[in-house]
Amino acid sequence: MIKSKTAVSAKKRRGSLSKKGQKILMGVLTVFAAAAALIFLLPTILTMANSFMSASEINANYGAIFAKTEEGGKTFISEKINLKFIPDMVSFSQYYTVLFKSPDYLFKFWNSVILVVPIVIFQLAVASLAAYAFARLKGRLKEIIFFVYVVVMLMPYQVTLVPNYLVSDWLGILNTRWAIILPGIFTPFAVFLLSKIMRRIPFSLIEAAKLDGAGELQIFIHICMPLCKSALFSVAILVFIDYWNMVEQPLILLSDTSLYPLSVFLSQINTGEIGLAFAVATIYMIPTLLMFLYGEDYLVEGIAYSGGIKG
Repeated sequence: MIKSKTAVSAKKRRGSLSKKGQKILMGVLTVFAAAAALIFLLPTILTMANSFMSASEINANYGAIFAKTEEGGKTFISEKINLKFIPDMVSFSQYYTVLFKSPDYLFKFWNSVILVVPIVIFQLAVASLAAYAFARLKGRLKEIIFFVYVVVMLMPYQVTLVPNYLVSDWLGILNTRWAIILPGIFTPFAVFLLSKIMRRIPFSLIEAAKLDGAGELQIFIHICMPLCKSALFSVAILVFIDYWNMVEQPLILLSDTSLYPLSVFLSQINTGEIGLAFAVATIYMIPTLLMFLYGEDYLVEGIAYSGGIKG
């Protein structure tokens, strides 16, 4: 009896020690994750904070980075840089210049909107229909086409850039917004992701709808689309972020600089206007931040949904 009580108490001690060890491990991992997140966010915080500095303060802190040699005009760092996350005095002069005195920045911003929004909307429309076809149809030809989609998706964009240029030139849309929009609409990534998710929709739901007299269009609209709502939001967020930050496509397919999006124009801001660069970069981050903050739940749910339903 005494031995059994001793064994039980020993097990309790080991259990309490293991629980303490788990708590310590979780605490260490939490601190490590928080530190990693803070380091990851430092550039964003630095950009936003410096956008509220006056031009004189920015030059005093970072002017050495943008000092130029007399020969060749190359930049160099002549002294230690003072990274500041809190401005001495909050100033909105940079934003006033961007929003009211220099309309070029706003023009480039709206160029980005005009390019990206149609790509997101029509890519979702095309990808939804194509994904439904891949999920519902059977046959060897469908598998071959889907395999080609996967191969094209795995290729870096730089590989397909030359064919896109040649096709755009052949269609006569080179140096127009269509040279960016059309290839973006038919990108295979959204098709691949949505088809995988639609294949996981329980077949019993589709069969029940067929027994009730529903056609393929009704099944697509009333069953597949509601079940893929989170996935659609996830794809929309990922596609928006991808094309909002595009650089190679406009540089290659557009020769008219007035059509450039702000993502390209950011790298061309005069080094003497680094304060404006901070303000423009902050404004440029706002749509992506809003998209992520608004659609975070949809993004997480869409990723979980893609692996949570078995067909």
